[in-house]
Amino acid sequence: MTTRIVPAVPGPGQESVWDYPRPPRIEHSSERVRIVLGGELILDTTDSLRVLETSHPPVYYVPRSAFAEGALEPASGSSFCEFKGSAKYLTVRGGGKEAESAAWSYPEPASGFEALADRVAVYPGRMDYCEVDGERVQAQPGRFYGGWITSKVVGPFKGEPGTMDW
Repeated sequence: MTTRIVPAVPGPGQESVWDYPRPPRIEHSSERVRIVLGGELILDTTDSLRVLETSHPPVYYVPRSAFAEGALEPASGSSFCEFKGSAKYLTVRGGGKEAESAAWSYPEPASGFEALADRVAVYPGRMDYCEVDGERVQAQPGRFYGGWITSKVVGPFKGEPGTMDW
């Protein structure tokens, strides 16, 4: 049985994840992205790329060089995205706290996603908090997904109960 998806209607200044494409689109963002772990600000940048894919909130990819020194370390594990290629995981450190495999990157992204090289995405639910333009991000539901939910995006989102067959 297929679940009928009823997209939320975006209000002024909002976007629906159901208007995002598949395969995903990359767009530059100058929104201020901040990440705090262990009470320490480990990233503060206005240089990010948003990856937008149908049914998923945006995933923010930030320059590896924008992280505080020592905040990222290679971790075991990898995964594969049919669009972006092979991902490598990273442990994130800040303020004496460690979040193992809480970030990922595409060192050699697939064709069309080259802009993601030297950039890192972080699972927002594994940090103390993440912000976009001063708004605290809500993590995308589901253990595997790394989307960043703000008041600017409406769903329903992949990862919520009943979305396994989407």
